[in-house]
Amino acid sequence: MNIDMTASPDEFAETVENVNSQNEIERLKLDNEVEKIIRHHVAASSAIGLIPIPLFDMAALIPVQVNLIRKIAKAYGVPFMKNKVRTIVTSLIGAVLPTTLTPTIVASLSKAIPVVGQTASVLTMPVLAGGATHATGRVFVLHFESGGTFLNFNVEKAKERYAEMFKEGKEVAAEMKSDKNVASDAAAVG
Repeated sequence: MNIDMTASPDEFAETVENVNSQNEIERLKLDNEVEKIIRHHVAASSAIGLIPIPLFDMAALIPVQVNLIRKIAKAYGVPFMKNKVRTIVTSLIGAVLPTTLTPTIVASLSKAIPVVGQTASVLTMPVLAGGATHATGRVFVLHFESGGTFLNFNVEKAKERYAEMFKEGKEVAAEMKSDKNVASDAAAVG
């Protein structure tokens, strides 16, 4: 945008205000796009949580989370590095596994117990899987918003934030579980 340096102070202030308004509109569009991306992937992860095969559901989450990160990176204009992302996702999940994802593994393994385990798993696994995906998305949004890339992502620094976002994500996934539009959100992942 060209700014007329001969403009009056009022005209200059108006131009600056217009630029700020345009920047705010772009920021809101980006926020909305990223929210939709995360919501769709949380819904897909929650659906994966319903898979009746123990631990298969956990393995199926990794490609969903890689796709989530790919789409978030694209929204922020960060070049995607698939192998680096797989390593980051695996490291991030592994780093927080003892404290935040142990319930997820227990819920997944409980599917092997006929009736009782399967029923408990259907109630808990979608929320835990959705929560993990929400946490992954949020951690990367914060990283990219601060100017980060895949090359400077620090799993150690992200651990604490991931644990916080996992708790928040479980609440989001639980709310989505009762939402009628979740199926369409899950279908939008593609």
